[in-house]
Amino acid sequence: MFTGIIETLGVVKNIVQEGENFHITIESNLASELKIDQSIAHNGVCLTIVNIDNNEYTVTAIKETLDKTNFKHLKIGDKINLERAMILGARLDGHIVQGHVDQTAVCTNVIEEDGSWVFSFEYDTAFSNITIEKGSITVNGTSLTVVNSKNNSFSVAIIPYTYEHTNFHTFIKGTVVNLEFDVIGKYVARLLEK
Repeated sequence: MFTGIIETLGVVKNIVQEGENFHITIESNLASELKIDQSIAHNGVCLTIVNIDNNEYTVTAIKETLDKTNFKHLKIGDKINLERAMILGARLDGHIVQGHVDQTAVCTNVIEEDGSWVFSFEYDTAFSNITIEKGSITVNGTSLTVVNSKNNSFSVAIIPYTYEHTNFHTFIKGTVVNLEFDVIGKYVARLLEK
């Protein structure tokens, strides 16, 4: 489980394809504190560490992960939001995040305001995911509050700290991001379907 509060940024140093899997090597200041078999959220995707070498570590993304996330678009040099699993008994500063990406979205607009930014995203409604005004959403692993919720789109307002300390500062119109919808909302929606 995660909280959606990004700890640091990592940088993609290498991507090796083996069959349908991608072995992704990431440089991070967290590397010295990690252990093999530990789970970390990468742009909101929970992946297991399979190798550690000094200030770099490697994770493996399988076909299912590549199909449902923005990992198929990763390039060497890309910045990735990183969060280690939450510690039981610690404060939950964001919201409950599973690290299971539901689908991707496309950034449709970036508006710089006086001291903040508003990012808008559009997603495919075929998966029956929804947002609600002032509800929680995870964008590339970052816990955020939904504004301007519509049938297939929403916006989020970003403060300077989040802009600088996550990969939001790299987003432009057309950037593909990972979405994890609020887990409580997903269960309520499923119950109402029945």
